[in-house]
Amino acid sequence: MDFRWSAEQDSIRQAVRRLVARFDDDYWLAQERKHEFPEEFYQAMAAGGWLGVAMPEAYGGAGMGITEAAIVLQEAAASGGCMQAASAIHMNIFGVNPLVKFGTEAQKRKHLPGVIKGETKVAFGVTEPDVGLDTTHLKTRAVKENGHYRVNGRKVWISTAQVARKILLLTRTTPIEQVQRPTEGLSLFFTDL
Repeated sequence: MDFRWSAEQDSIRQAVRRLVARFDDDYWLAQERKHEFPEEFYQAMAAGGWLGVAMPEAYGGAGMGITEAAIVLQEAAASGGCMQAASAIHMNIFGVNPLVKFGTEAQKRKHLPGVIKGETKVAFGVTEPDVGLDTTHLKTRAVKENGHYRVNGRKVWISTAQVARKILLLTRTTPIEQVQRPTEGLSLFFTDL
């Protein structure tokens, strides 16, 4: 098996490397000291089309795969921004994949273009206090009431939550005591944060 990058993948690597080089150590140090989201970096990645690298072309994405998305994030993380750079963009690149795979056509048309253009920042609500690494035992519940869901619970360590407009929220819709396997009864909601 040949593990070398294709010419297209190497081209992606070089293009992203050039883009992230515009954001030097001084930029990242200033962002860290101000405790601010790296908006200029984020918007440059969106303008370059990199937030939509693995999203379908029908919604404005590049229609590439997970390998190409990983190359983008690897270059972001290898830059002066390190994980701060990668964390600023990873949810828009990878996190909305459940919407791409399982969302309705109307949901995709409504939400994906904004995510790809960098107009909609997304957070992923998974981690909870007192649950540890066993996500199947999360406590956040979503209960259907009058045709809508009421969500109650706590989430911690949510990347980009301070700036996100939307959240992909993992909840339990069926209590763990009522399912045969612990992975059953979990639901994702793509909603306002």
